[in-house]
Amino acid sequence: MKNIVLIGMPGSGKSTLGRCLAELLGRIFIDADPEIEKDAGKTILELFAVSEDCFRRQETATTKRLAKLQDKVLAMGGGVVLRQENITALKENGLLIFIDRSPEDIIGDVDTETRPLLAAGRQRIYDLYEQREALYRKAADATVQNKGSLQEVLLNLAEVARAAE
Repeated sequence: MKNIVLIGMPGSGKSTLGRCLAELLGRIFIDADPEIEKDAGKTILELFAVSEDCFRRQETATTKRLAKLQDKVLAMGGGVVLRQENITALKENGLLIFIDRSPEDIIGDVDTETRPLLAAGRQRIYDLYEQREALYRKAADATVQNKGSLQEVLLNLAEVARAAE
């Protein structure tokens, strides 16, 4: 069976929703960020300290490995859409679902200090959304709005995922 691949902004709810969705569907959940760290033997902050390109290279290597798995729920990093090779690899065996959450909701909910690209503050979230929204929409096979209760969003997400099975 195809993987269910969640894409979207940092703080959009990919990890939280992915864990819940995997449990609901009886699949294994994999969060890409810890996998990147495991593969690199360094934290994401350490990779970014070298350069964003250093992080992106490792992200691509890990993405290609994860894309070969079967029947998983994958929560990818927010910038995975920045490299077309990532999307190509994920689409070979995955249904890509864009978790769309407004920058306002993200700002109200996310600790920006623990996320390297968001450490510059609130305006950075708006800038990233503006920069990436079209990439998410282009890459996605479906979009789910993260608006409302966790239960409501999860039910919408499960409906989209099941329709593709």
